[in-house]
Amino acid sequence: MERSELFDLMGELQLYGMKAAFDEIMATAVKRQHEPQRIIGDLLTAEINEKQARSIKYQLTIAKLPLAKDLDDFQFEGTPINETLVRDLAGGGFLAQQRNAVLVVEPAPGSPIWQLRSPAVASGPAPVAASTMSSISSTASRPRPATRDKVGWPIT
Repeated sequence: MERSELFDLMGELQLYGMKAAFDEIMATAVKRQHEPQRIIGDLLTAEINEKQARSIKYQLTIAKLPLAKDLDDFQFEGTPINETLVRDLAGGGFLAQQRNAVLVVEPAPGSPIWQLRSPAVASGPAPVAASTMSSISSTASRPRPATRDKVGWPIT
């Protein structure tokens, strides 16, 4: 059977992965003298990979995720976000200085984190000030609280 006839049949059966990988797989098979079973297996694997890639692409399309943006595209004006701090974090300068980055956020009421905290802490405000991004600080010199509950929250 001619190559063009094979491609027509693959198109009719919607075997786009096989069709795209056919020439490469056949060239390798001829060069290395693969058996027919190996060639068919390679073609089927190519088709499976193509179907999985199309499925992921479709799922991402229907998820309607926002477009990825660079930090340069983000508009800091009119927001409470500290631009200098965010750019410092993005640059990774705190790693070279061996400093920790601490992100402090207020958990939403009813979220699992409220249920995991000890009852004394869960009924009151969060043990730390809430903000989108608090600060970069070195915690090496600070003493750790002696008593912590099961998930590591300080017991007050």
